[in-house]
Amino acid sequence: MSKSQGKVSKFIVLGFAGAILSLGLASSPANAAVQALPVFGDSGSTVVRLQQALISRGFTLKGGADGSFSNTTRSTLKHFQKVVGFKPTGALDERTAKFLGLIDPQQIDPKAMPTVGTKNEAVWSLQQALINNGVPVKGGADGIYGLATTIAIAKFQSAKGLAITQVLDDVTAVALGLVPQGAVAKPVEVKAVAKTVVVAASAPVASAPAAIPAVAPSNGMLTIDTLPVRGQRSDAVRLLQERLIANSIEVKGGVDAIFGVATAISLAAFQTARGLNVTSAVDLPTAIALGLLPDFETLGIPQIKVFPAQGRCSFTDTWREVRPGGREHEGVDIMGVKGLALYAVADGTITKMYGANAALSGNALRLTIADGTYFFYAHLDSFAAGIAVGSVVKAGQIIGYMGSTGFAGSPHLHFEVHPKGGAPVSPYPVVKAVDACQITDVLPQP
Repeated sequence: MSKSQGKVSKFIVLGFAGAILSLGLASSPANAAVQALPVFGDSGSTVVRLQQALISRGFTLKGGADGSFSNTTRSTLKHFQKVVGFKPTGALDERTAKFLGLIDPQQIDPKAMPTVGTKNEAVWSLQQALINNGVPVKGGADGIYGLATTIAIAKFQSAKGLAITQVLDDVTAVALGLVPQGAVAKPVEVKAVAKTVVVAASAPVASAPAAIPAVAPSNGMLTIDTLPVRGQRSDAVRLLQERLIANSIEVKGGVDAIFGVATAISLAAFQTARGLNVTSAVDLPTAIALGLLPDFETLGIPQIKVFPAQGRCSFTDTWREVRPGGREHEGVDIMGVKGLALYAVADGTITKMYGANAALSGNALRLTIADGTYFFYAHLDSFAAGIAVGSVVKAGQIIGYMGSTGFAGSPHLHFEVHPKGGAPVSPYPVVKAVDACQITDVLPQP
């Protein structure tokens, strides 16, 4: 992969979707329209994309995204490069463009899939596609197919319910968007997809906690820690299915106590009918609407207004999973890329902050609301300008940026919920209710 930082001689092509910018290579579609990365003095939509990418990462651009690559844009770009550790040229080179997400993975040749040991742009496309799908690759997208890439592929396959081959097979390449669906051999595709459906319907999600309470309380109520999740088999799932049916929602297969595809579809139907956020999961508003939990006031848990991170991101339920040293995970990890905006989930005050040298959390802060409930954000790359202890913030306001400081590994936000300042509760159903990982544009600032 080229590391050129001074010359803007790379080409980008408009990909098969028409709106995706990809690095121009020999393997690019022959009929793709070719144009250069924007340079100083240019104007137009490609400059707007650059400006929006800078703004979304918290860099001030006087005049906003006006589409003109002026001295102002060049100065801001230079500052950005300096902050992230690149050579501050003020020119949009390939490395900077990739880091800003302006160059997306390109299609690869289905007859020449990269394998372990390969070093080329196809590997970079594979790695970037994994990252874009919320699966971190240790070391980043470096164009080298090693152990880190193998592990990441296996994680993606597990999350998508695919056969875990640990290699870039046809089905995985299609799922990542690296190969058009019609480009792979049909017999292989059909067999793999059929297997995927069976696995998705019956196997537990790999990241779900192994130990889950099996018996629902006798009063027909659950707790925030016993809400059923995809892949679970328990009396809690049975109660969920009974409540769906009682609300005139069909559950295909009936009350079988298995949280599979049928139950997820029924949940989505219930959420649609009630005007709830369609998550296909048992989030807090859904559990309350089904009578599985009391109301928010009784629970003493706030209903957050805003999802804490800018998309593209992903998260799963890892509450109480064992961590190194025997610790239990007391939050939810929202995976993304370095520099994504992090938002205040509610109106409140910043009451505590930690520096990058904090052993576990790295850069971190507490956002406390009126009733004493606080939300803990950890592993931030940096804090937003003006954020300090005592800062009063509004829901949706940028308070920092995603990173990997502290004991983090890959860039992500560790997010906790402490009702009324007490012990943490599972944040998964709290954030799932407002899941916005698909919203990639930065929110309008209050």
